[in-house]
Amino acid sequence: MKIAMMTNNYKPFIGGVPISVERLAKGLRALGHEVCIFAPEYEGEEEPEEDVVRYRSHKRKLSNGMVFPSMFDPCIRQEFEMREFDLIHVHQPMVMGNVAKLYSKRYGIPLVFTWHTRYEEYLHYLRPFANLNVETKGKREIYHMCQKAVTWYMKAYARDCDFVFAPSRDMEWYMEREDVDVPVMTLPTGLSHSSFEKEKEVSEKVRTKFKGEKKYLFCTVSRIEKEKNLYFLMDAVRRFQDKCGNVFRLLVVGEGGERKNLMDYCKRIGLEDTVVFVGGVPNEEVKNYLFASDLFLFSSRSETQGIVLAEAMAAGLPVVALEAYGVNDIVRNGYNGLLCEESVEAFTENVETMLKDRSLYEKLKEGAAETANSYREEAIAKEAEKGYLLAQKYAMERGNIYGHETCESKDLKPSFLRVSKMS
Repeated sequence: MKIAMMTNNYKPFIGGVPISVERLAKGLRALGHEVCIFAPEYEGEEEPEEDVVRYRSHKRKLSNGMVFPSMFDPCIRQEFEMREFDLIHVHQPMVMGNVAKLYSKRYGIPLVFTWHTRYEEYLHYLRPFANLNVETKGKREIYHMCQKAVTWYMKAYARDCDFVFAPSRDMEWYMEREDVDVPVMTLPTGLSHSSFEKEKEVSEKVRTKFKGEKKYLFCTVSRIEKEKNLYFLMDAVRRFQDKCGNVFRLLVVGEGGERKNLMDYCKRIGLEDTVVFVGGVPNEEVKNYLFASDLFLFSSRSETQGIVLAEAMAAGLPVVALEAYGVNDIVRNGYNGLLCEESVEAFTENVETMLKDRSLYEKLKEGAAETANSYREEAIAKEAEKGYLLAQKYAMERGNIYGHETCESKDLKPSFLRVSKMS
């Protein structure tokens, strides 16, 4: 199958979607499919990659570093006419999402969409909406109306697709609650083989450098933005330090617009020697910080899926996290980690319990490793293949494509979750 993978952001930009796109493409290629990624160009990007078409992007960027794609770059159409794709898999509903929808109709091929993000929760990154996201009654009401409009747009876009992937069960259930009347299948982001391979010498250097004379080394990986709930995590870390002493350090791996404010907050509450802001780390190097650590802490409540949770488990780390959307899909309380409500005291108790009860810690490490194995990229690629074949079948039933072979002889039962709302 020849697959056009279309995205508004890709490496070197660090984020969940670029990771998902890269790993899925790699897994599909290993299965024998041809995958061409359409991605924006970045200043100072690395050497050109085979089967990655870089279209132009505007110089202006969003506050989080994402670029604005130039959806009218002629190289997109040239590649489509030359390659004769069988299917389009798009990863955002705006900009390149509109291109994907246009080309799906123009060339009569199925359109598959991964609904990665609840976009209504991220409007504050756009300047006009940021001014409305304030605690003023009139402005907040307008902001909520804009959020509803975004949700309406998302549902309308999904209806124009032949198949939709949800990155987690929670996200699929969200679509069901919103009455998204499209075939949906859960497809999480896969883990590369390298995620499981410990570079012992490198990780030991990381551990020695940051742990020092402390007893434990904790880690969290996150964009440093308000919605990641990191101020809560710092409060919990401070509470743990008060109860158990200054016996640990916490590594914060990631960048974001809230970094300076969070660093200042750590100084105010006495964590300047406890919390280390590592900064942005290339995806392939994050594992070294995970393998160097004893525990993975996660406080976000805004995930559609927790890629970093699965990556931490691939490094053998049990997780302490909040019960939250997207988190519950990976972290199973008492099996591969400990979950709690958003309470500083409860979170602190879970960290303390895990470190004091060695048998529980070892049990959770085993559960984490087993969970990570189910997320290997080749297994995820096989699930995507089933979704693509179902998309072809569904598109033919709708009369959207012509002349493509169907998949009736294949075993199409997805192992992650059922296909919902399939007509």
